[in-house]
Amino acid sequence: DTVSIDELKFGDNDRLAALVASMLDAGRLIILSDVDGLYTDDPRKDAQAVLIPTVTEITPELEAIAKGAGSIAGTGGMYSKLIAAKMATQRGIIVNIVNGRRSDLLSSVLNGRVAGTEFVPTVKRYDARKGWIATGIRSTGTLSLDAGAVTALTSAGKSLLPSGITSLEGDFERGDAVYCVSPDGKRMAKGLVNYSHKELQAIIGLKTNQIQAVLGYKYSDEVIHRDNMIIL
Repeated sequence: DTVSIDELKFGDNDRLAALVASMLDAGRLIILSDVDGLYTDDPRKDAQAVLIPTVTEITPELEAIAKGAGSIAGTGGMYSKLIAAKMATQRGIIVNIVNGRRSDLLSSVLNGRVAGTEFVPTVKRYDARKGWIATGIRSTGTLSLDAGAVTALTSAGKSLLPSGITSLEGDFERGDAVYCVSPDGKRMAKGLVNYSHKELQAIIGLKTNQIQAVLGYKYSDEVIHRDNMIIL
């Protein structure tokens, strides 16, 4: 776990641990709790509560369970630990929530055995830079993409071009992070833009060979280069 200061928000210890794990390019994050892991309900209140040994996807239903599944140790309770696990697994990091008061559980994890609740990464491991883009920097805008652009980004690993953008929101500058959303409004990528919101407003929907004529200059063909983008 990390050391917190009073000014940090409730629950920041767990999220800071996830961020540090990503910055260190760690393969696994172990979060210590005062219960053995994530249960189907608060084990202190429900004798029928069952430990969930493995989680392959953190769903809204699971988040609802965590809000009532109770851990009083640390700053954020079980829900905060679940959000930290979500952050880390989105960066390709395995996460274990285990009882820090039980040395046998910690040793099991360190020896490669499943213990507590283990969260399976949802994607392959990112490099440190893409991990930082994913959750280490705040988004200041949103780009709405057409279906063709979504396919190009997710299936072909392409960069985002202005022709694939249908609209934008936010007040962002060149180098800021923005979310990309699909036609149904789902966030599907996040990346660093090569153009400000004002510049982009003038060139959305255009071909790359039209950028120079419209702006009088061109930083790049790509609005977001694939090396500066993470698929969510």
